[in-house]
Amino acid sequence: MTEPSDAIEAVFREEHGLVVAGLARYFGDLELAEDALQDACIAALGSWTEEIPRNPAAWLTTTARRKAVDRIRRTRNLQRKYAVIAQSEDYISNEALDEDVIEDDRLRLIFTCCHPALMPDARVALTLKTVGGLTTGEIASAFLVPEPTMAQRIVRAKRKIRDAGIPYRVPGDADLPERLPGVLSVIYLIFNEGYTSSSSGEVRRSALSAEAIRLAEIIDRLLPHEPEVLGLLALMYFHDARAGARVDGGGAAILLDHQDRTLWDRNQIATAQGYLDRALLREAPGPYQIQAAISACHSDAATPQETDWDQIAALYESLRRHIDSPVVGLNHAVAVAKATDARTGLRLIDEISGLDDYVYYHSAKGALLAECGDRDAALVAYETALTVATGDHQRRFLHQRVSQLTS
Repeated sequence: MTEPSDAIEAVFREEHGLVVAGLARYFGDLELAEDALQDACIAALGSWTEEIPRNPAAWLTTTARRKAVDRIRRTRNLQRKYAVIAQSEDYISNEALDEDVIEDDRLRLIFTCCHPALMPDARVALTLKTVGGLTTGEIASAFLVPEPTMAQRIVRAKRKIRDAGIPYRVPGDADLPERLPGVLSVIYLIFNEGYTSSSSGEVRRSALSAEAIRLAEIIDRLLPHEPEVLGLLALMYFHDARAGARVDGGGAAILLDHQDRTLWDRNQIATAQGYLDRALLREAPGPYQIQAAISACHSDAATPQETDWDQIAALYESLRRHIDSPVVGLNHAVAVAKATDARTGLRLIDEISGLDDYVYYHSAKGALLAECGDRDAALVAYETALTVATGDHQRRFLHQRVSQLTS
């Protein structure tokens, strides 16, 4: 038999966002919603000693609603809250847990947590806390900040929502194209925070990539006809499929061309391709779909030599029409170098500005210079990359390159 504490933890993880979403929709206060759910979990520890409810999430939802009402009753400004209390009692006794209402609540919560009025780091933290169900300690550990700092960040975000009157709703059809990219950006930031840290062996941080995929899958269920949601899912699955081949035994990063492709997860690649196929059927290409198509080109190649670099260079050219950033320009230059020759790529790289503090700019330049036979200039580029590297795995990789050039 499952221990009550284990069941509560499992429900809290899986259904946290659902329960909080329903409470927040009704009471209009994220802090109250989360506090009430905590009260319900404590009550469950005392009530589930002999038998666990058939639907634990529903039990927690109903109990949390009553706990929220109790909290409102204890506030000093009872008169202002009285109408909410009365309505809440009717709501508790009469409203069924309708599946459509639940799913709509989830979507409201996601768009509220990712509202553009909040700072980007607050959107990420609040989404992981309220929708993902991660503890404040886990989020703080993932982003390498003290737990009190992360707690303050989350509290400030909740109060910003309350004090600024940020609406707890899904944007209408007219506003959705403007708001959805912000939500997807938050999810991709979460994914990259986990994905890039996975190469340094930090398991807790790499778990963020799985949480980002789960959040995107929730949005796909709620908005099944949005091609960019599908494109983001495809992109993350393609990346995640290669996670096991990205580092060597010493923890140094392995470039794509040198990865053992037998270690790539073919099931994840098939899942990614399925999402990409669904997206392309919508005939509305966007940046996530294009990036996923680039990843598909890599995944389709059994060996590095079989990679269709002409197609990848063309896709990056298309991506630049959506995202005209120096990083996209750098990736385009590298693809052109692969499709044509290193010197052509170097000429394109020399035209890029604004990446002096970007480690991959200098390492890419070093690789192309080495390919051209300019050893001294390549060493300078790699040494410069070492001065701006931020992770141990990056430094190990760069030291390897320097060692290869000097040996």
